[in-house]
Amino acid sequence: MNTDLIEQHVHRLLGAMTGAATTAMVALGDQLGLYRALADGGPATQDELAARTGTAARYLREWLSQQAAAGFLAYREGDGRYVLPAEAAAVLADEASPAFLAGGATITRGWFAGIDRLAEAFRTGAGIPWHEQDPAVFEGTERFFRPGYTASLTTEWVPALPGVADRLAAGGRVADVGCGHGVAAILLARAYPQAIVHGYDFHDRSIQVARQRAGQAGLDGRIRFEPLDATSYPADGFDLICLLDTLHDLGDPAAALAHARKALAPDGAVLVVEPNAADDYAANLASPLAALSYAASTFQCTPAALAQPGGIALGAQAGPAAIRQLADDAGFSRFRQVTQTPVNVVLELRP
Repeated sequence: MNTDLIEQHVHRLLGAMTGAATTAMVALGDQLGLYRALADGGPATQDELAARTGTAARYLREWLSQQAAAGFLAYREGDGRYVLPAEAAAVLADEASPAFLAGGATITRGWFAGIDRLAEAFRTGAGIPWHEQDPAVFEGTERFFRPGYTASLTTEWVPALPGVADRLAAGGRVADVGCGHGVAAILLARAYPQAIVHGYDFHDRSIQVARQRAGQAGLDGRIRFEPLDATSYPADGFDLICLLDTLHDLGDPAAALAHARKALAPDGAVLVVEPNAADDYAANLASPLAALSYAASTFQCTPAALAQPGGIALGAQAGPAAIRQLADDAGFSRFRQVTQTPVNVVLELRP
């Protein structure tokens, strides 16, 4: 046994445990509004932050110390105050920032809560239906992807599809398939006031939340959310069909794309946004996001797909080549990678 390698693995696991612990602290700070209070009110002692947030100073002493040790906060010895730098605030406090990630930390709460259920699925090979996931998974999934959609969906991705933005501006039809809590559908309705927007998802609770969000945004009369899956929504001649971080979660992605092909209007486009992955497995493993992506695929993407008819589990790291093959089989003749971000790859499918 190589003792140096043993020590490396000890430090690797300690690092992972520290990351998990820090993520829990981030989720706590997000829930209590501690980052927002530091961003809005400026540096604070534990007592000052307690007064701002209605929390107990003794607990804050430990949380502030952990966050300073983790490198998110800076401690000023001169006056005993803790500082949230602007760059950290963009990630932890500002939900309008494209770099905001604290909300996505919520998802790990749901993963830990579901370990026993997942272990049983490992033993049986059965899937885990989406509705059986811990509610933190639904919230965390939305909040993880929302900053990217807000920053890019209507400002970069849709405008990059030739002719689509003009059709939507003139009153075109949009289907957001696997719409979840309705984030993308609401963004599209706001950006294209003349468009007719439909959101479809097989998860009833997500549809209920999406309807509430549309009402809060004053858009409930312009967006229709329905509890339909990726092969049962009406083939009504949509100018744009969106499958945003959805395709790999489906039990039969081939059938979903075949239905999208039938549901498109002439010259319509399908916008497929998937987790950023390479076609080469070794390249995927070398990615800085690989460990997180494969964890997400293990906890929620693969179990959800295996629980659906078809039971085809692409996984969250399938890569563009796998999507291209599905698109070819579904009858699409044009396949184009529009762009990519650190998190996503953006694909255009045309008949």
